[in-house]
Amino acid sequence: MSAEILTLNHRERATLTAVGLGRAEMTCSCEPDLYIDGVACCDQFTAHRLARFALVVPLRAGRRGERVPALLTDAGRAAIDLPAADLPRSAA
Repeated sequence: MSAEILTLNHRERATLTAVGLGRAEMTCSCEPDLYIDGVACCDQFTAHRLARFALVVPLRAGRRGERVPALLTDAGRAAIDLPAADLPRSAA
């Protein structure tokens, strides 16, 4: 689903911003868990939805369940209307 037609709520937008600022990690799994500032994201639905729509991706491959840095994709950046220069880390 493209970012242009995906409606995000405030929590999803805030989560994407935290990911873009390099404050997030995610587990390597088919339904990844997301950690912001080292604390588990309490809204698993949000974490899974952002991953399912490829708005956030792992920085690198890892073992199942391993926590790795999370990256904001171009679609994720577009979903929160921020150009590449405004966020320090992104993935194509």
